[in-house]
Amino acid sequence: MPPTEMPPAAPAAPAALAALPTPTLLLDVPRMDRNIARMRARLERLGVPLRPHVKTCKSDRVARRIHGGVPGPITVSTLREASEFAALGYTDILYAVGIVPAKLPQAIALRRAGVGLALILDDVEVARAVVQAAEAADVTLRVLLEIDCDGHRSGLAPDSAALIEVADALRSPRILVDGVMTHAGESYSCRSDAALRAMAEQERAAAVRAALRLRAAGHPAGTVSVGSTPTALFAEDLSGVTEVRAGVFVFFDLVMAGIGVCRTDELALSVLTTVIGHQRDKGWAIVDAGWMALSRDRGTASQPVDQAYGLVCDADGRELPELLLSSANQEHGIVARRDGAPGPMPELPVGTLLRILPNHACATAAQFDGYHALGAPGEAGEWWARFRGW
Repeated sequence: MPPTEMPPAAPAAPAALAALPTPTLLLDVPRMDRNIARMRARLERLGVPLRPHVKTCKSDRVARRIHGGVPGPITVSTLREASEFAALGYTDILYAVGIVPAKLPQAIALRRAGVGLALILDDVEVARAVVQAAEAADVTLRVLLEIDCDGHRSGLAPDSAALIEVADALRSPRILVDGVMTHAGESYSCRSDAALRAMAEQERAAAVRAALRLRAAGHPAGTVSVGSTPTALFAEDLSGVTEVRAGVFVFFDLVMAGIGVCRTDELALSVLTTVIGHQRDKGWAIVDAGWMALSRDRGTASQPVDQAYGLVCDADGRELPELLLSSANQEHGIVARRDGAPGPMPELPVGTLLRILPNHACATAAQFDGYHALGAPGEAGEWWARFRGW
């Protein structure tokens, strides 16, 4: 939906969870606020500002809470997000996915509309295309070079000749090579506090080293942008870093709990679901939340504790640690006892409301148009819209 179109009417906010259709997405606002406060306090101690990654929340209501009620600097994963947030007054936006020539007209339109949009890239041919487009459109584009700090995904090695080659391909009065950005995605595979601290330092050192090389080659490179939720919360030194990007800290999820970044009782996002039947001989309760509601993400499968498709809670959010959403079809989920859990399957009559804590908050939230924001237990509160699409 382009930002010029009217948003769909928000559903009325029922007084209690029992009035909500299921499956639906719940957001525990007090938990979320505590998670935000924890991240902000951490970065304030380290002396580095936060540029939250709003790909997780995709919500103005959430993003403003991160920034104290006003639009602040953000990171996005889609130009749709950039357009939606720009229409709401956010003007300092980093598009943290490698730009391609076909998307440059959309990026240039945002710049012409007064958005301080920064692009990232790691390829010489793309760099030349960016220069050509900026000069043809007579606009100035701000560019960060993506750095590979851990072999997890894309980016330029901080010590490679290619780093300077790509930067030099961007030399133009219409391009500002403003620095570097990196993301320690491999931090999600860490299994100890010490490993997380080491990964945070590896991320910092790689980005700072790359920026120093760019400056020595005559490029401004004033921005050194790093970030993932695990490294942000475990970094001990951010010398040389100018901003931290993180996103899932707002909600947390079972993957983050599995690597020791948070506790399961800090997860702010859950999916409300209803028991719709049983297979008693198999020890199953069937619910109306399948992978269309929770996603197919099985991020905990490689962790020491496999949480299947999600951890089960009662309607008030109290964990039922012996129960998992053990499998999921498109619109059906199967609640069963965790392997080795003692005792019989609890009685869950048809109509019982449960909450499922997700493996991956970003993927689960992406299935829904908005959140039912919870305050007091059992109160559905307000409807907070979220963006979808590209």
